[in-house]
Amino acid sequence: MFSDYLSNISWDGTSSSIYSKTSKDVEQALRKRSLTVDDFMALVSPAAEPYLEEMAQLSRHYTLERFGKTISMFVPLYLTNSCSNSCVYCGFHVGNPMKRTILTEEETVNEYKAIKRLAPFENLLLVTGENPAKAGVPYIARALDLAKPYFSNLKIEVMPLKAEEYKELTRHGLNGVICFQETYNRANYNIYHPRGMKSNFEWRVNAFDRMGQAGVHSIGMGVLVGLEDWRTDMTMMAYHLRYLQKNYWKTKYSVNFPRMRVAESGGFQPNVIMSDRELAQLTFAFRIFDHDVDISYSTRESAEFRNAMATLGVTTMSAESKTDPGGYYTYPQSLEQFHVSDERTAMQVESDLKALGREPVWKDWDQSLN
Repeated sequence: MFSDYLSNISWDGTSSSIYSKTSKDVEQALRKRSLTVDDFMALVSPAAEPYLEEMAQLSRHYTLERFGKTISMFVPLYLTNSCSNSCVYCGFHVGNPMKRTILTEEETVNEYKAIKRLAPFENLLLVTGENPAKAGVPYIARALDLAKPYFSNLKIEVMPLKAEEYKELTRHGLNGVICFQETYNRANYNIYHPRGMKSNFEWRVNAFDRMGQAGVHSIGMGVLVGLEDWRTDMTMMAYHLRYLQKNYWKTKYSVNFPRMRVAESGGFQPNVIMSDRELAQLTFAFRIFDHDVDISYSTRESAEFRNAMATLGVTTMSAESKTDPGGYYTYPQSLEQFHVSDERTAMQVESDLKALGREPVWKDWDQSLN
């Protein structure tokens, strides 16, 4: 399991390696067609900052080579905000005195219909808090069954499950699973996840093995930017990606790196602030490191930044996202997990992307990044 593999990788040693990279290391990585994790460290290191335009051009080249001028759009639907965890950064944490809800079958179908009225979405992501007693596998399976008449591609972002449970959900139309490890820093993990199911680091990090064992078609990985040093965390995710690709090579993979946004609970302040330029650097680095991995941006990012990066490596975007259960029809804007930044409608996002034509304007993209 990956937790065993990870135990042999030093967090502090990895950090030291990243921050000791030189311009020569960056140039060597940029000349390679097939990169190692050590090369990835060079591309996310401070030494790579003067090479952003070269990285952007190379990232765009590989994106066009593998994906063409295509952006896949999806919409998330939060089915519940009921959660048994105490994640210090999350608006859904169990100690937050907010109204809790679990959508009924009728409410869920109403949400599906409302989403289809927004835009002809085919890619749906079903999201829940971690409360298996009230919204466990049978509840998720039923939500998938109800979604099949409306959407052709169904993914979930729920609590980590057993391999046999993932397998069971594939029989209900499940195509993919997204799971955010949040941080790979085992030593500090429980600072952010003190209680609840999510406090078990090994159970969560090994969920990806269980997805692979179950034959899940698409696996999405993610780190929440704001908890720990992003360069080290992303390198750990690069190790994880290579591990999964070696062991579950029939599976497709995506990576996500959302920056922390304001939660309804308030209070928690990010330990790390990532600038737009740094997020661009990370995006380029992942595309150069892995030409085939799907890179996803959510509506946490601004419309302007998402437009800029749509030509330079990003291949999937959410649109018109509501982060509250029933946010499209039943309980609009009342139970948010966090506030979105890109508030455009799905049709506006589509129109803007088509207008871009996937043709970058080099004098503009750098000026758009802070």
